[in-house]
Amino acid sequence: MSKSTSRSIDHAAPILKALVIHPARQLRGQAALEARDPNARLEEAVGLAVALDLEVVEMMIAPLRVVTPATLFGKGKVEEFAAICEVEHIDVAVFDDQLTPIQQRNLEKALKVKVVDRTGLILEIFARRARTREGKLQVELARLDYERSRLVRTWTHLERQRGGTGSTGGPGETQIEIDRRLIAGTITKLKKELEEVRRTRTLHRSARKKVPYPTVALVGYTNAGKSTLFNRLTEAEVLAKDMLFATLDPTLRTVKLPDGRPAIMSDTVGFISDLPHELVEAFRATLEEVQEADVVLHVRDVANPDSEAQARDVETVLGELGVTFDEGKTVVEVWNKIDLLGEEDREVIDGQARRAEASAVSAVTGEGCQALLRRIGGLIDDSPPVEVRLDAQDGQALAWIYRNGRVLSRYDGPAGEVALVARLDSQALGRFERQFPDARISAAE
Repeated sequence: MSKSTSRSIDHAAPILKALVIHPARQLRGQAALEARDPNARLEEAVGLAVALDLEVVEMMIAPLRVVTPATLFGKGKVEEFAAICEVEHIDVAVFDDQLTPIQQRNLEKALKVKVVDRTGLILEIFARRARTREGKLQVELARLDYERSRLVRTWTHLERQRGGTGSTGGPGETQIEIDRRLIAGTITKLKKELEEVRRTRTLHRSARKKVPYPTVALVGYTNAGKSTLFNRLTEAEVLAKDMLFATLDPTLRTVKLPDGRPAIMSDTVGFISDLPHELVEAFRATLEEVQEADVVLHVRDVANPDSEAQARDVETVLGELGVTFDEGKTVVEVWNKIDLLGEEDREVIDGQARRAEASAVSAVTGEGCQALLRRIGGLIDDSPPVEVRLDAQDGQALAWIYRNGRVLSRYDGPAGEVALVARLDSQALGRFERQFPDARISAAE
């Protein structure tokens, strides 16, 4: 056998070289005070590019004082980008901003490379990572909504007219009009399918409500350590990597609270600054788990110097989704990654956590996680205790209380009778009274 035939064939996709540019817009007033550090934004954009398997060979912060409608930047800056692309043999130029279709097309002509904006980059990552049918539907809907306005950039034949029967376009209808009509039809179909998914999810949620298990939802900035904390608390094996958007699809698991009670915990998609509007809308159904949760854990990476700005971004996106923390919603800030802090920083963070009533934890080492579980148990344990007296033959009722409530104390009488003081939420108490009408129930002293 010759060397040429025995050599293995590499089917892996070629690694594309990328130039990452963060346009540092000039802001004033309150917007300037709350603006994220440009270096942190550039680092995040590089992280997004790496998550898409791009090889970042050049990165830069480009001051943007005046927006040029045609190319975002002025002529001199665009020529500078083009020179870098030529010298470094760049394949993809990533702009950490939202580009209009015209800006994207003009930049591609000027730089002679593929141009991707922040929205397109995030959509591509989501498309690769989505695993469930719901996640794929949501990403496809967002992608089509994004591409609908960019057809003129993608195709060169779209201005040609077509005639014929109604199935191939009316007289004088251009190809771009046909494609837009087809995309509009596909979007309508996807929205109907997502509505069915939302209906199914609502039915599942209603079924869970019949079982008196409290629900806990994790939210937070991407790469804040939500999935690692989720694995630590639930002993699950959800993918957890030091990568932006390592997990997208929602995951629900049962977690045992310190007193033995079960609770349902959900891990949701991570947020990011300037999350594309298309994705905010598409993932509304997924994040309904947050709206229905009894307790929301806002996980923050306190080892990140940009933690405060990230927290504001999370609250902004939740506000867009209609999830507010003012109307009785119990929210606990979980300050994660304390194992990455130095001794002095750790003392400062511990003091700040106490004043802010936050829980400082390390999802990697497990430090603070048991205290967090105890706190969760205390927050969802607001039902008044009741005293239940059972006869010796009421073993089934006794087992039911242990499964669905929390037993605070127990007295076993000489004849086998049992007196319990337990906490049962209103739904569980109603079910118990209907299922075991002979049980003697009274308010505990």
